[in-house]
Amino acid sequence: MDKPQLLASLKAQGFPQKILQAFAKVPRGYFLPQNLQAYAYEDQALPLEQGATISQPYTIAFMLNLLDIKPSQKILEIGSGCGYVLAILSKLSPSSKIYGIEVIKSLAEKSKQIISELKYKNVNVLDGNGFQGLKEKAPFDRILISAAADKLPEHLYPQLSNDGIIVTPVLGSIVQIKKQKGKIKLKEFPGFVFVPLVRA
Repeated sequence: MDKPQLLASLKAQGFPQKILQAFAKVPRGYFLPQNLQAYAYEDQALPLEQGATISQPYTIAFMLNLLDIKPSQKILEIGSGCGYVLAILSKLSPSSKIYGIEVIKSLAEKSKQIISELKYKNVNVLDGNGFQGLKEKAPFDRILISAAADKLPEHLYPQLSNDGIIVTPVLGSIVQIKKQKGKIKLKEFPGFVFVPLVRA
């Protein structure tokens, strides 16, 4: 599958134009090891290093759609891996301030380099364990967790602004968590597989 075919597949599955445009602007192959370049636009997860993966494009699009990104937001991705999703977030909302945190130091360093080379100027990558979020930069309008936990991330709710959204894998589902007037509302979407989130 090449890039136009991948975009056509995502379009056929009903994703909005702004998400398709963001995918179109980001070169997935740039974030992959040399030996996986031929698979850059296959709609599948691919291995990176130390058990980390770059997620399936369909899954990324699904989660970003649930995040409902708006202009000029503060966004955190926990488990930002190679930086591919951070790049898509940057294209989705160039006016937003985007933070990524990745526990695998070598992966965090590579993603910093790629983000810099591709000039995603509204993205900051930190290396460290993101299980506890990023209190020093909170509150966030949107939090995306890109690795699976075994329970809801209730400890992150205080880092979420009012009308904020968390999207996270929990076991085999993707869960959308909305904070409205101090109350939490959940929607669950089953049928997904993720690598586990590393705890602090």
